[in-house]
Amino acid sequence: MQYKANTPDEYIAAIPEERKQVMNTLRKVIKDNLPKGFSEEISYGMIGYVVPHKIYPAGYHCDTKLPLPFMNIASQKNFIAVYHSGIYADEDIMNWFVGEYPKHVKTKLDMGKSCIRFKKIDQIPMELIGELASKLTVQEWIEMYESKVKRK
Repeated sequence: MQYKANTPDEYIAAIPEERKQVMNTLRKVIKDNLPKGFSEEISYGMIGYVVPHKIYPAGYHCDTKLPLPFMNIASQKNFIAVYHSGIYADEDIMNWFVGEYPKHVKTKLDMGKSCIRFKKIDQIPMELIGELASKLTVQEWIEMYESKVKRK
């Protein structure tokens, strides 16, 4: 689901009431753990954490007018989603996350290439998401993106 929002605060205001607290908590955990340099904004209709053009002028290869995406959170129809580009781009981060997840949550991991889905919003492992957010600096993400993701 996409909400018509121009800012992260507008996005939170637009989502169902029962999800506002958990999304605010998730947002705070990410912002508290994300290395310096990432910027919070609406990205792809979600709350996004991106490398701004002032740091990486080339932008995202699919649309260079957009800043380089790194992490997003979204309230979808049946779940809350956390998207993390490092999980998609780096096998070590993926393996770390998959290995750590059962130490924090009893339910089975529901995950796509870069998307982690939480159907039970009271079981989001906030500490683990915070640790995931801290895994890559802006410079490390740019280097990984250029070597493993960006089309040459």
